[in-house]
Amino acid sequence: MSMGGCIILVAVGAILAFATDWHMKGVNVDLVGWILMIVGLIGLFVFRSVGRRRSVVGPHSRTTVIEDDERDRRI
Repeated sequence: MSMGGCIILVAVGAILAFATDWHMKGVNVDLVGWILMIVGLIGLFVFRSVGRRRSVVGPHSRTTVIEDDERDRRI
């Protein structure tokens, strides 16, 4: 899940938990909103930790290209 998806989950969860007054038979909309917010926050923390680990793993390898010029051979 990307960072945008996590933020959308948190936003939809907050809307369901705080901004609606729907009452569905057999479904607690407030609880669904809280669950979506918690899942979104967990996703954000996981996304940040994985992103941090990728940047700390090691230095990027660099390739040095040495051009062999014919003028260097004559000298």
